Amino acid sequence: MRIVSEGVHLTAREPEGVTYREVDAGGVPGIWCEPVDADTDYVLLHGHAGGSVLSSAFVDRKLAGHIAKAVGAPVLVLDFRRAPEHKYPAQVDDAEAAFNWLLSEGYEPGNIITIGHSIGGFIAVALALRLRDKKQPLPGAIVSISPWCDLEIANETMVTNAGTDKILSKELLEFFRDAWIGGTGIEVTDTRINLNRADLSGLPPTLVSWGTYEVLAGEDEEFAARVKDAGIDTATVVVPGGQHSYVYGAGRVPEVDAALARIGAWVREKTKI
Repeated sequence: MRIVSEGVHLTAREPEGVTYREVDAGGVPGIWCEPVDADTDYVLLHGHAGGSVLSSAFVDRKLAGHIAKAVGAPVLVLDFRRAPEHKYPAQVDDAEAAFNWLLSEGYEPGNIITIGHSIGGFIAVALALRLRDKKQPLPGAIVSISPWCDLEIANETMVTNAGTDKILSKELLEFFRDAWIGGTGIEVTDTRINLNRADLSGLPPTLVSWGTYEVLAGEDEEFAARVKDAGIDTATVVVPGGQHSYVYGAGRVPEVDAALARIGAWVREKTKI
């Protein structure tokens, strides 16, 4: 299953004008994606998809290059530890280690943007919530794309979008959930793992994006509303007909590139890149 998932990188087109290098980000392997003329005072800390079980930094390399170009800043794609070998909270631990490594490299916390899709979209938010609870400096902004917000897996779009989502299903999410938190004693309603039950106050500006065809559309819409209700500077980018983790189509699908352009413009506005 993991071997097959590595082929997903083929869906994104190789971006022009982006260089790549492998890095050790505080003990967490990653890929540094840097466009020509990038503003290197800023960086996006990126989490890949895969339900905690599948995918890798390699799979997201090209799409992260497109994101880096849209924003105008480097992207660090994390190869965080995967379940079931490494259950929650290993993935958030790795993101925190990488965030602290960026600080040690001289980045201002407000110049770091957390970003990701699917479980990476969860991590982008969960890291900020953890830092808030520790009363530590927060990232300057959050971009959460197709995030897995609700481990109860009960939103109505699990059923109504079952026929349109070609990537995810309720059954696959249940498999991922068991691999991720099974045997840990963590309940699906635990606020550390369920963004739609968490206290979202105090977050930095947050953009939530999803495709209308995905089974997570309902919970993502609910999450965006909860962020706004918490008094956070909130934006949404909804992609009509978009699949789960629509960003895989970067460089090939015009609607995806248009969404990335909107996300890039928002990040630049909020962080002054």
